[in-house]
Amino acid sequence: MNDPRARLGFFALIGGATGIGFAPVLVRMSETDPTATAFYRLLFALPLIWIWATWDRRQHPATRQPTTRKDFLQLAMGGLLFTADLSIWHWALQFTTVTNSTLLTNVAPIFVTIGARILFGDRIKFALVIGMVLAISGAVLLVKSSVMIASDNNGPITFFSSKHLLGDVLSIVAAFFYAGYLLAVKHLRKTFSTPTIMAWSGLASCAGFGVVALLSGDKMLATSSKGWIVLIALAVISHAGGQTLIAYGFGHLPASFSSVSLLWQPVVAAAVAWLVLDERLTWLQGVGALVVLSGIAVASGTISRASRRPKIG
Repeated sequence: MNDPRARLGFFALIGGATGIGFAPVLVRMSETDPTATAFYRLLFALPLIWIWATWDRRQHPATRQPTTRKDFLQLAMGGLLFTADLSIWHWALQFTTVTNSTLLTNVAPIFVTIGARILFGDRIKFALVIGMVLAISGAVLLVKSSVMIASDNNGPITFFSSKHLLGDVLSIVAAFFYAGYLLAVKHLRKTFSTPTIMAWSGLASCAGFGVVALLSGDKMLATSSKGWIVLIALAVISHAGGQTLIAYGFGHLPASFSSVSLLWQPVVAAAVAWLVLDERLTWLQGVGALVVLSGIAVASGTISRASRRPKIG
């Protein structure tokens, strides 16, 4: 990874994955319902992002801004794909376990790699495939067994329910939409700067989450100052920080590799849950974290020749 832009993009992705790694714990601590929590995640992050976007526009007046209907539709589509991802994932949690959902949403890099090949002509190198397999395998080890276990007179038995199957299917659909969001960001970064994308797509996401939360009858208000602090932390750390860094990184690296790097997120989530919620890691989960890191390291060898075309900031 000799290209300075590629190196900076890689660190931005890892920083972004670290930021969104805090999200599951903060959502768990939230006093509002899941979709309402996502709404506040955007609502409280948008003022910071728009201040940044305004400053960026003044510092770089030549940077393109959305002016046509097509521009606004593309930016809104990116935001609504993000809304669909989180909303469907939250619904999935109503039917299946957190373990199942976390595991199945980690198939997003596969969708991103296929989409990047079709849309952007990204080469799928053997080392990238090996790195992806390692990283996803590590993510599998990071979560507990997703099989329901019961017992009868003959000993333990395993079984699946149609309710869990619905939740599992929804989790895969959520992964598909998250992959769509990441590919949309990759496409938009060819034209617009990071703050412009985050500002305009964020408006669409916020509105989408608000509508879904109201239609779902979500509890919309936190009951204590601690609850509001959690929502602000989610907005600042996971969205204004995490998602913004990811958008920046996607502009400087192949989409397929970028999505593999984001599998660092469950490693961070597991560590934060251990420190904050006292959810201790097992030795198998520790091995999983090391395998994820190995996968990212192997995949990073595929981007030594990052695009030489000048990138928009």
